[in-house]
Amino acid sequence: MSLTPEQRAEIAAQREAATPTLRTTSPGMEARLYTAHDVLDHGLIRVIDYMGDDAAICQAARVSYGRGTKAVSDDRGLIRYLMRHWHSTPFEMCEIKVHVKLPVFVARQWIRHRTANVNEYSARYSILDREFYIPAPDQLAAQSVVNNQGRGQLLEGAEAARVLDLLREDAMRAYDHYEDMLTPDADTGKLGLARELARMNLPANIYTQWYWKIDLHNLFHFLRLRADVHAQYEIRVYAQVLCEIVKDWVPQAYEAFEDYRLGAVSVSSKAKEVLKRRLAGEAVTQETSGMSKGEWREFVEEWG
Repeated sequence: MSLTPEQRAEIAAQREAATPTLRTTSPGMEARLYTAHDVLDHGLIRVIDYMGDDAAICQAARVSYGRGTKAVSDDRGLIRYLMRHWHSTPFEMCEIKVHVKLPVFVARQWIRHRTANVNEYSARYSILDREFYIPAPDQLAAQSVVNNQGRGQLLEGAEAARVLDLLREDAMRAYDHYEDMLTPDADTGKLGLARELARMNLPANIYTQWYWKIDLHNLFHFLRLRADVHAQYEIRVYAQVLCEIVKDWVPQAYEAFEDYRLGAVSVSSKAKEVLKRRLAGEAVTQETSGMSKGEWREFVEEWG
């Protein structure tokens, strides 16, 4: 990650400026505020602001006037009940705003989660930095032969080196042309292309930045999909950092999320019936399960 000394000084100043508040605060989140967490080669996530904590979820569920008189164990039980039975509204009372620096192709996946507020760095008004995501060698893989959205065997040796060289050379050449198109030259009469047009030449691995604000319920939905082992690596590593942040912010809610969403498996009615038949001692095959081949393959991967 390439934070400048000025940016580091700005973050340090933000962390040192304490302001008295009557708001509920989360000690775990206070420790995270403004701190930049490295992601990929040049990316970052840092918390800019937040609202609420575990108690705020319970307060909303009970519609109480204050933090309540219930014991922490009662709050934990309520939160787990809410998560278990998909009562999502109380979780929407907590919000987080993060600053994210990420490759454009990751941003295009991320923006599919539309239940958030986003303000992205504008390449119409500003010039993008010469920073590109180049995969680490252990993430350079061929197309999977069984999954159209996944990776297969790792590239190695000369082939891996050739691909990495192409990625670097193409990115640098595109940025050189970007700078050239932007730059006017009075001696030759060159005007320089408008920023909003010159940006079209940049590759999808260039870094962009945005502020992203979302409530806890929809953040959990994002994490359930993007922290999953089947998610693309480049967005999964951002989700994993967010998981650690949320765990510090609302530990009871995150525990329930981990149990009932992140580490859980949804079961179709057919799969439920197959499991019952297996428990009764019956040998069930794909042909007798009532499932398609794809459903059966996924079932076997999970349940054996």
